[in-house]
Amino acid sequence: MGILIYDSVEPPIEIEDRALSHLKMVVLAKLRRGESFAVSWKHPPGTPGGRSTIWLNPAIPLRFVFDEAEAPELNQKWLAAMSESANALGGITLSPEDGDR
Repeated sequence: MGILIYDSVEPPIEIEDRALSHLKMVVLAKLRRGESFAVSWKHPPGTPGGRSTIWLNPAIPLRFVFDEAEAPELNQKWLAAMSESANALGGITLSPEDGDR
């Protein structure tokens, strides 16, 4: 399980390594262009709350931490879906991988 450390938000946001690797690519592309946007996700069963959203801005510190030492092979369809949602009004909504690579 990887974590996303966003500014001073405590506790850090836990996201499975594979999903975090894909999210990182889309987030970095958006922030590199100076774009702000939202990222939303559903909380796993057994955790407080049902869902969360954060607003990402190039001026706010952001750190990706992975449990795995090696980056996974990226699923281009999943990246495309995340990129498309990043440009939508509601921002990126983390969704399960469809399995196609």
